[in-house]
Amino acid sequence: MKRWLYLVFILMTGCFAGHARQVVDVHSHNILPDYRAVLARHHAELEEGFPLPAWDVDSHLSFMDSAGIACTVLSMPAPQPSFGDSEECRQVIRACNEYGARLKAAYPDRFRFCAALPLPDVEAAVAEAIYALDTLGADGVKLATNSRGQYLGDEALDPLMEVLDSRQAVILVHPHKPVPVNEPLIGRLPLAAYEYPAETTRALMNLLARNLLVCYSHVKVVVPHCGSFLPLAVPRMKAIMPALQARGSMGEVDMEANLSRLYYDLAGAASPAVIRTLLTITTSDHILYGSDYPYQPAEVLTRNLRQLEAALEADGELSAYTNRFLRDNAARLFALPSVGKAGAASAADRDSVASADTAMLVRISEIEIYPQYRDAYLEAALEVGATSVREEPGVIAIFPMIQQRDSCQVRILEIYAGPEAYRHHIGTAHFQTYKQGTLHMVKRLDLVDMIPMNPAAMPEIFRKMKCEK
Repeated sequence: MKRWLYLVFILMTGCFAGHARQVVDVHSHNILPDYRAVLARHHAELEEGFPLPAWDVDSHLSFMDSAGIACTVLSMPAPQPSFGDSEECRQVIRACNEYGARLKAAYPDRFRFCAALPLPDVEAAVAEAIYALDTLGADGVKLATNSRGQYLGDEALDPLMEVLDSRQAVILVHPHKPVPVNEPLIGRLPLAAYEYPAETTRALMNLLARNLLVCYSHVKVVVPHCGSFLPLAVPRMKAIMPALQARGSMGEVDMEANLSRLYYDLAGAASPAVIRTLLTITTSDHILYGSDYPYQPAEVLTRNLRQLEAALEADGELSAYTNRFLRDNAARLFALPSVGKAGAASAADRDSVASADTAMLVRISEIEIYPQYRDAYLEAALEVGATSVREEPGVIAIFPMIQQRDSCQVRILEIYAGPEAYRHHIGTAHFQTYKQGTLHMVKRLDLVDMIPMNPAAMPEIFRKMKCEK
């Protein structure tokens, strides 16, 4: 079938593709009676500027079936049910988490859940996280961008981060109403239109500025709504970091290591253009589908998913990653072994690298060095490159180069056996020594992920040969 006929078929029928693909949805909410009751008691139903939609299990399953969604990861929406009574907040969140555990037990192949926590009471949140993860079998936790003004990245949350790190927890981040807030402005412009992406970016930048995802390197953080404004904010942060560090207002931050722990869901206005923007700060194995059900009608979300599938399949660069974005990455992150076994792969997937686990990660690091540090940087880059290739089986090649016309312009071709090899690489002692030792030397850094023109030939072209002596 011609590609354009295939796209028309998908858009007109709204069927088959999603069912065969077995989509995993990492951004959906269950809105329970106990939660609604607490909000009503405090007249907070419209605190986020939008009425809470109706939710029930049967309607959600019906949406999943119509959209071809195999499994959904549920989490509590905004606002945080904390109104000055810590015990009240703890009780309603415990009830919601226990409901999530019962729902997962009743539908083990359809529903997973990330536990809510009774913040801003950190002690109660630590206890609930331990109970939810260790006893209830929660698949992660949901953290608000702020809980009554206590922002993600706040030092007060460090004990909670230690608990989550020790359990290698997945953290779903979700925006809440900012604190403080300009009420007239919010009244004219809904939170979801602009402030939610800004709020998410604000919280994540606070987290990154403290280098917390290096300190707590075992957590995996899912950023909502197509990365919010991070693809714009991260380059700006990199540009001003040297000045902030020179003034002593910011400590050492390994931005690349922090970013490697972030995942991104596609809830909202996902498109190939948006995904390409995300790929400027992440890799193809860290992008996940999210619907944001039930905040839009089921038929709208189903149509949006079909349109996204069709747009990805029609895109010459991104079509190879359609199954990764819509299914495989989330199945791996949340350990969903039953998802993805059924259903035929698309032609693009068959022609691409076999899977995200085995696909080589190919990248060009574009680096500009301050002139006074050129020689010291080149020495450090050559040393870490040689050590990495020699000692790490997953490092296929690290080839540093300088431009003939400008010796402060460094380009490093990096080829890893796969994303896991890269994550291992940036955690090694020799890489950390190099990174921390050269942060002040780098004026500009841009990581450009490349898509091989002939993926099938990559393993042979760059195969490591072991020579017996």
